[in-house]
Amino acid sequence: MRRRLALLAVATASLVLVAFLVPLAVLVRTLAAERATATATTWAQSVATAAALGDQDTLDATVRQANGSGGGIPVTVFLPGNRFLGAPAARGPGVELAARGRSITVDTPAGREILVAVQGGARGTMVVRAFVGQERLRQGVGRAWLVLGLVGLALLGVGIAVADRLARSLIRPVGEVAGVSRRLARGDLDARVEPAGPAEIREVGSALNHLAARIRELLAREREAVADLSHRLRTPVTALRLEVDTMRDKDEAARVEQAVDSVQRMVDQVIREARRFDRDGVPSCDAAQVVAERVAFWSALADDQDRPLRADIADGPITVGVSGPELAACVDLLLENVFAHTPDGTPFSVELAARPEGGARLVIADRGPGFAHPAPVDRGASGGSSTGLGLDIARRTAEDSGGRLLARSLPSGGAEVTVELGSGPA
Repeated sequence: MRRRLALLAVATASLVLVAFLVPLAVLVRTLAAERATATATTWAQSVATAAALGDQDTLDATVRQANGSGGGIPVTVFLPGNRFLGAPAARGPGVELAARGRSITVDTPAGREILVAVQGGARGTMVVRAFVGQERLRQGVGRAWLVLGLVGLALLGVGIAVADRLARSLIRPVGEVAGVSRRLARGDLDARVEPAGPAEIREVGSALNHLAARIRELLAREREAVADLSHRLRTPVTALRLEVDTMRDKDEAARVEQAVDSVQRMVDQVIREARRFDRDGVPSCDAAQVVAERVAFWSALADDQDRPLRADIADGPITVGVSGPELAACVDLLLENVFAHTPDGTPFSVELAARPEGGARLVIADRGPGFAHPAPVDRGASGGSSTGLGLDIARRTAEDSGGRLLARSLPSGGAEVTVELGSGPA
């Protein structure tokens, strides 16, 4: 936008300068020619006056004075009988016309002739010719045009500077609005625009502030609703826990109690996550620590099922733009898919490395049957008996951090899921 405004200013200033300087340049050339013509006319009339007096000595002296003045204007007096006084010159058609008693000005390729007819009585008609060459007609024009060009360039530069300053004053508020928009996209809902600039940009800034406040209000309501629902779930969970105590089969009771504990932890986690946003703002965690903990947790089950596990986890800290519980849930879901959809004894691997642009890359691969579909990462899409929610949740976790999820079947057999985690939402 700034460049376009500058180009517009240059185009406008150029048109104005052309409209102003071209006529002025023509006027300068015309005035120079008229000034030289006026000087030549003055000398021609002076010589014509001396010729009219009829005194030959006076005429000779006046002609010598005119040609010796150094003005660069040769003066010639054409006498009857093809005689002449002064500077040598050809007797052209203009002289013949003036000899009939008419004073005229004739423009020729070489310059301009000022011809004054003098009636000499018995001596016949004399013609006084003062000649102005092209160089004299344009004397000083080049210098004047150079000055006009420099003035035009200076005015153009001033116009560009003023336009650039005006463009910056217009673009700076737009840049601030864009910066606040990016902060809002990263989850900083406290970001606000200081309205500045033209009325239209101030209106956009105010609308963005209103939008941010409205988003924060809606998110707060949503989290309150989730927290309230989670609190309500505690009552039936507590009742279920009491029912477990009445079960006669102790092994079954222990299994059900473990499941109830898991549900209780998830309910508590939902409540904490619903409250966390208002306290902490944009989430983050050390991906190396979280992934290492989850791999250690699942390694026990891998040993029970004789599954070879290869873990290659880079040294931390590796900061990513998701909370620790969210990343742990993502890893658990992906590893759970490995155990659920591959037979016992299937090897799998977990790799975590830092990305050069920030964030981390998590790759979980197995040697199982692979995916039935090319990219089963949408909610409800699955090649097996599951609903496909696991990969969808993992995808949303990656995208919330500013990354992405890629799932594919390996040519050598098996499945590979790559979770690229950003350092924060873009």
